Formats: sequence, C-alpha cells, structure tokens
Amino acid sequence: MAGAATLTITEANYDNEVAQSNVPVLIDFWAEWCQPCRMIGPTIDQLASEYQGRAKVGKVDVDSNRNLALKFNVQSIPCVVVVKGGQVVSRTMGIKPKPEFAKMIDAAL
Repeated sequence: MAGAATLTITEANYDNEVAQSNVPVLIDFWAEWCQPCRMIGPTIDQLASEYQGRAKVGKVDVDSNRNLALKFNVQSIPCVVVVKGGQVVSRTMGIKPKPEFAKMIDAAL
C-alpha cells in the first residue's frame, strides 16, 4: 500500500490532484496482483517523501480506475508517467532503479 506521502490517485480526485497541479506529478499505474508493481512500490513511496513540496507522487490502481488507465493508454504495468501542466512529459514501463524515476521528476521541475 501507499506510504504516508504517496497520493492515491483516483478518477474522482484526478482533476484536483493531477490535471490542476502546479507541480509535476509522477503517477505509478499498478495493480495488487502485479508482482513487478509491488517491487517498485517502496521506491515510489521513497520518492514521494523525498520530493514532498516540490512534486507530487501518486499511484493509480488500474483495476479500480480503468478510465484513467485508458486515458493514459496504459498497455502494461507497472507504467510510470510524469504529468506537468496536465500533459504527460515522460513515461516508462517496467522495473527501473530509483535514480531513473528521480530523473523523470527532476526533468519536469
């Protein structure tokens, strides 16, 4: 599950937390049954703590938020995207080391 600083992004709060955000948002598209997703979970939570106040970091459960997965054309998970000003500025799929996710956020700051 998400760490204290990690947002749970849903279809209900997407506009408020992501589309209207004045800071970049890293979104981890994941599912409970996805082993690779569970492996990067702690990394995503660490980034959420480290970037608190400068960027948002959140997770979207694709099983309960299918419309968001469709909106972002998520074909396989884990899929990590960075949204800035309502637009996707970077995306990657699969297990990556933490510095790679950090670079995605840094590039959007």
